[in-house]
Amino acid sequence: QVQLVESGGGLVQPGGSLRVSCAASVSIFSLNAMGWYRQAPGDQRELVAVFSSGSKTNYADSVKGRFTISRDNAKNTVYLQMNSLKAEDTAVYYCNVKRYQGLALIDYWGQGTQVTVSS
Repeated sequence: QVQLVESGGGLVQPGGSLRVSCAASVSIFSLNAMGWYRQAPGDQRELVAVFSSGSKTNYADSVKGRFTISRDNAKNTVYLQMNSLKAEDTAVYYCNVKRYQGLALIDYWGQGTQVTVSS
């Protein structure tokens, strides 16, 4: 089992910045992917940013140039720095990791943290 604890969400004005964090209960090196998804009311959950295949990163087109995913291996923590926030970034942000259990690739999710962009 992998436990994920998120923190750092909140209310921010348009154009502002926010950083969310996700601490894993296992070593990052045991994980096959680690990243962030988000879900706005009435929408499906979507990929925001992810580390995969080691240090390779992928971003949703809507956040490229504004969001940065990073990690601290010693703390088993992944971060999402969000700059130039827009109202459409408002959503619950979920940390996700993937880890093999035998031959099965298992998804683990954090509890979610609310990010609200509003004036």
